Amino acid sequence: MHILTKDLYLDTKGFSEIHDLTGKVEAFVRESGVVEGFCHIFAVGSTASISTMEFEPALVKDIKEKLEEFASEKMHSHHSQTWGDDNGFSHIRSTFMGPGITVPVRDGRCILGTWQQIVLLDHDNRPRDRHIVVQVIGNRE
Repeated sequence: MHILTKDLYLDTKGFSEIHDLTGKVEAFVRESGVVEGFCHIFAVGSTASISTMEFEPALVKDIKEKLEEFASEKMHSHHSQTWGDDNGFSHIRSTFMGPGITVPVRDGRCILGTWQQIVLLDHDNRPRDRHIVVQVIGNRE
């Protein structure tokens, strides 16, 4: 059993901006030499999420609109009131979506649907330098 870790860094704009990480994750899985196992992708921080989706402009817009309905940037939050940073909505979005996902690996490749990409959603209310940890765990040939 092998465990390999890679740190990714990404400059983001916030407000649930969505970034496709699929190519970087798949490249690391190939480089790892793991043929059977899994890959875990984790966003470090409490205002970002990792998920999967069909990464295309109309759906990106739909998701951002639904997140705004769910936890509006203008919502009152006790967190924002306490800390004065006005990003309570970003913590709520991130908590409900979750900071990470695990993707199975078989034959040295991530098992993803035809239109399924791995994405980072940065929910904060300002630009950030995001840190994403990718771990591949499994057997090599």
